[in-house]
Amino acid sequence: MIKSEFSSAGRSVYERQMNADLVIIGGGIAGTCGAIAAAREGLKVILVQDRPVLGGNASSEVRLWILGATSSMGNNNRWSREGGVLSEILIDNMYRNPDGNAIILDTILLEKVKNEQNLTLLLNTAVYEVVKSAPDEIREVIGFCSQNSTRYILSAPYFCDASGDGIVAFQAGAAFRMGAESKDEFDEGFAPDKEYGELLGHSIYFFTKNAGRPITFTAPSYALKDVSSIVKYRSYDISDHGCKLWWLEYGGRLDTIHQTEEIKWELWKVIYGIWDHVKNSGKYPEAENLTLEWVGQIPGKRESRRFEGDYILSQKDVVEQREHPDAVSYGGWSLDLHPADGVFSERPGCNQWHSKGVYQIPLRCMYSKNIKNLWLAGRIISASHVAFGSARVMATVSYSAQVLGLATQYCLKNKITPSKLANSEKVQELRQELMQKGHFIPGVEPQLQNLVHNANITASTEFKLSGLKADGYWQKLEYSTAQLLPAAPGDQIKISFEIEAEERTNLTLQLRISAKSINYTPEIILETREIPVAIGKSTLVAEFDHIMGEEQYVFVCILKNELVSVQTSSNFLSGTMMLMNRYNKSVATSGVQMPPDGIGIDSFEFWLPSRRPAQQNLAFKLSGSLEPYKVSNIRNGFCRPTNAANAWVADQNDLNPCLSLSWEQSVQIKRIVLFFDSDFDHPLESTLRVHPERIVPHTVRNYKILDADNNVIFEKSGNYQTVNEIILDQSINTSSIRIFPEHPSSNVPAAIFEVQVF
Repeated sequence: MIKSEFSSAGRSVYERQMNADLVIIGGGIAGTCGAIAAAREGLKVILVQDRPVLGGNASSEVRLWILGATSSMGNNNRWSREGGVLSEILIDNMYRNPDGNAIILDTILLEKVKNEQNLTLLLNTAVYEVVKSAPDEIREVIGFCSQNSTRYILSAPYFCDASGDGIVAFQAGAAFRMGAESKDEFDEGFAPDKEYGELLGHSIYFFTKNAGRPITFTAPSYALKDVSSIVKYRSYDISDHGCKLWWLEYGGRLDTIHQTEEIKWELWKVIYGIWDHVKNSGKYPEAENLTLEWVGQIPGKRESRRFEGDYILSQKDVVEQREHPDAVSYGGWSLDLHPADGVFSERPGCNQWHSKGVYQIPLRCMYSKNIKNLWLAGRIISASHVAFGSARVMATVSYSAQVLGLATQYCLKNKITPSKLANSEKVQELRQELMQKGHFIPGVEPQLQNLVHNANITASTEFKLSGLKADGYWQKLEYSTAQLLPAAPGDQIKISFEIEAEERTNLTLQLRISAKSINYTPEIILETREIPVAIGKSTLVAEFDHIMGEEQYVFVCILKNELVSVQTSSNFLSGTMMLMNRYNKSVATSGVQMPPDGIGIDSFEFWLPSRRPAQQNLAFKLSGSLEPYKVSNIRNGFCRPTNAANAWVADQNDLNPCLSLSWEQSVQIKRIVLFFDSDFDHPLESTLRVHPERIVPHTVRNYKILDADNNVIFEKSGNYQTVNEIILDQSINTSSIRIFPEHPSSNVPAAIFEVQVF
């Protein structure tokens, strides 16, 4: 029994002091991925989250799917899905949760965090005070957990604000911006005027279900009485729910921090008003058996404060794909701005303009320029309002946050500030070590070193790309269609396709490339061929004269002709795909981006792949063969296609593929890292969307590794992850290892992007 007499002085809550190397405030996707990555670097990390679950806008509390540079396959950013911890989470989620249940994602995120021994998680804990040791340095932050009535005093040499609104950076006094810059400040033609509005609003989603019997609905008294204009301008479809209702947005004219509760109530009014209209207006008889299953209790925030670093990312960084000496991350979502009036605007719900490829994000955007030990993560990084429209999305902010663990290690080891790291030669070491871990930085050449670089490498076979079998469905040329092929200097494309024509006609074929070798926007037409086609089935042959001068992807394009169909192939192959000149209605309005004059955006065509399980390639034959899948690729440092395929791929007819590494003298091996193909082109939306498979079909499932004496030193079955790190129980001395990957299926040859041996 506890009995306490009256205390005239009052009482203090229970207090706990904790120390760490890095304290991360905010457990959204950015903070969560950053904390896991930092813990894996050996840092002692405390992750503070003011909600009962992790994931922020991706959690079951909001239920927005995670997307980034792939833009849900709606742009020209091939093989651009973000890697690292985020990829690991999304692949786990697809394996365990292919139906996209946000509650299951909650459990996966919590499990990932709890499995890290160096990571302490404080849920339901709101940081409300910052204590500084100097005007430009944070000593500790103070938070309170209402669930256990505990005040936490958290100290560390480095802090990371991933809180969304930037509560720590704000209280520390860091310089910030809120709202839109003028067009002149950064020469941004897309900067909005006051009529359009300077802030993106909040959203709340809802889900419905069929109860199997008539369900009535009585709206709460606060429901909006007239939603006819909303339904009209937003083309509401009652089959949509969850984050497909992204346009349920409001608050861009208000203070998106301090008026969040008011914004939430207005969104509730709109949601219940829409549902009242659906159930009781008589215009939706098909909704008789529908009922509301879930309505969000907290809004998903898009924008509030953005804090200033040593560099402010702007529109031209995105559109021109500018290079930065301290680039450590990338983005690829469109410049995506929304009218401030949200659902009450007659304008389209969003205004999206894409770049021709992915763009670099520098480290100088990821810390406060005023507070020397404060990292910035999530949507508060240093960016203009326009660039923020792209850099704000969850996969992009998570990928950037993953950098900060290793960056903090560099700061601790070298006793320097984030600013000194970003503005010194040390940042080059950081970038190379990030790429050693499989981190992709577009335009940066890996210079990695491990035992593989001193090895003699051979393979039982190398896939020579002479064609793909004609066993798929017939694709009508409703859209101009292309086969994307990895070409090298000296290659010349002589190709044939199987076609079927309804009547005699002509087909136009073009050989195209991108102006930048790392892009996949086929804006340069190298050659055009006009070929007559007879009625019925035939073989279409195109011989192009152009000889490739550099390693780069080429597009063999067959222009639109609805009288003709071309046969596809059931083969999936690393670093190749079929594309069509069409558009994704979720992110574009046409197969050609046509911006108005004067806003500083490029016009170009969209060439998009089909989402699995649709066929991924055209059937074709080459006169001769391309040889992009050399075994030497496994040590070039790239773990995805870039301007080249970058993978070793075994011949499909090789029944026992083998990759051999040998050394002149025995070497000591403790750790082996394998990087498999998990189709970085395919987005892995975390919620709502149902994925057609639990495992990416490109990924090697089963493999074994033998030493020089034919001892099996490791064997794996049922793999589905991209990165396999093998830490041996005891170091071994051997003059060679052999890796035997099984083909994932009869239609997918085994592929490995990189092997590292330590």
